[in-house]
Amino acid sequence: MRAMKYLVLLAFIAIICSLASALFFMMRGGQEGKPKSGHMARALAFRVGFSILLFLCLLGAWKLGYISPTGLPLKG
Repeated sequence: MRAMKYLVLLAFIAIICSLASALFFMMRGGQEGKPKSGHMARALAFRVGFSILLFLCLLGAWKLGYISPTGLPLKG
């Protein structure tokens, strides 16, 4: 259970870092007469990949019983 928390935290940090690097490349790219590079697109692609990986890990952990949904109790 503890390892799953660290995995989720690590995935969120990777997603945020990827977004920050995409912002950096967006602000820096194409200045001073240099052509734009594909660094921003690559960083955003990594973010999508990290998000999909996080979703698949959470789904797998739920199927294996490492985590369980708690939800809100239904009234009525």
